[in-house]
Amino acid sequence: MNSFLLCTDSGSDLMLDACKKYDIIPLKMKYSIDDEVFTDGMTVATVQELYAKMVDGAVPKTSQINASEFVDFWTPLLEEKLPILHLSLGSGISGTYSNAEIARDMILEEHPDAEIYIVDTLGASASYGMLCVETAKLREAGKTVKECYDWLMEVRHNVDVFYTTGDLKYLHRGGRVSKTSAVVGTVLNINPILTLDPAGKLVSIEKARGEKATEKKVRELIGNLVENAAENTLYISHSDCPERAKRFGDMLQAEFGFKDVFYTYIGATIGSHTGPGLVAMFFFGKPRPEIAK
Repeated sequence: MNSFLLCTDSGSDLMLDACKKYDIIPLKMKYSIDDEVFTDGMTVATVQELYAKMVDGAVPKTSQINASEFVDFWTPLLEEKLPILHLSLGSGISGTYSNAEIARDMILEEHPDAEIYIVDTLGASASYGMLCVETAKLREAGKTVKECYDWLMEVRHNVDVFYTTGDLKYLHRGGRVSKTSAVVGTVLNINPILTLDPAGKLVSIEKARGEKATEKKVRELIGNLVENAAENTLYISHSDCPERAKRFGDMLQAEFGFKDVFYTYIGATIGSHTGPGLVAMFFFGKPRPEIAK
């Protein structure tokens, strides 16, 4: 029997089958297309359907989870009389974490004995999906909720992240690149490489022309930060480009000797902004470096 309940939101890009395997309770986030509201299905099929709509010109919009939604999500869980540990989409990306704190205070007014721990993961996509999985393993090994919370607050700074895509139009729609950069970059086959800074904000750090140059640059960047790869899993998420994700996974595992590779789709929350074609890589390594402005 679990000693605490482990929760997250669907921005962690864990599909439902992974959540079930590791006994993680997900709060499904919402998005809209042309004012029609959808709930993240957290399956490969529903994600592929979203990406197909985006290719056809749909522009999905996301919204952060509000405090009342957190209250509605956590309140039924209190009946199990167990502490709750919730891993949230990072505060550098969304106001969701702040709303979670408001909701916890609201619940504690009526249920003062409730234990709800909230972690600002400083992450997005599988950068905190991996924290969920590793926390589930620690729970299985007998760690308490406080021990897991303390561990998470320490190691979240050591989750290193790199994203790259060959299709810039979706980053342009999300305001990450200008229209001119998107057009020129696409024509010249420029692939931006992005990361999360220590505060969890998404920043562009490199550009490479073509797939081979992109792979070389990613290897260099990861080589500067990787530690104890043989003891750690490389996590890779992708927005409906499994072959490209597998190439990166095979390359990086061969180069650095990661114990294994965990693949997952980028779901609706993050994918609404990235569009199809993005690959993201996550691993435990050296602390995230400061990014020069």
